[in-house]
Amino acid sequence: MSELNLPNCELKFAETDGRITVWDPIRMKYVAFTPEENVRQHFVNYLMSRKNYPATHLMNEVPLNLNGLSKRCDTVAYDRQLRPVAIVEYKAPTVQITRQVFEQITRYNLVLKVDYLIVSNGLRHFCVKMDYERNSFTFLQDIPSYSDICRQRFRPDIP
Repeated sequence: MSELNLPNCELKFAETDGRITVWDPIRMKYVAFTPEENVRQHFVNYLMSRKNYPATHLMNEVPLNLNGLSKRCDTVAYDRQLRPVAIVEYKAPTVQITRQVFEQITRYNLVLKVDYLIVSNGLRHFCVKMDYERNSFTFLQDIPSYSDICRQRFRPDIP
């Protein structure tokens, strides 16, 4: 696997049915080790070790229904009240982060209505903060810490 622009982390590997698998501490099971999964495991480790996201408030492969279609968010972060506050979309390092990638995560956000959208291919990471009042978003310079994403703000669409 290629070198990532993320802190190194210890991954736990196994072989299952002749395939290399990696332990996902969030899903608590071994999953196929692909380039995208490598990015996910390193990025989730980064969120937990450097940005203080609790493992108990992260969920991988979150199912959602989008216009009758079954989709999955790569990772969703939840606040202390277990409301979704951030969606993270991963791509393999060879995949460029394009407008289409952001359109994909934006479609997921039609269902979850989170405050932060994060996209990473392991080499480049982008984060936008949604502004629902102005129907816009702002690119951030850095991935926010867990305490930053959990700051309360008034949202009329969330009880």
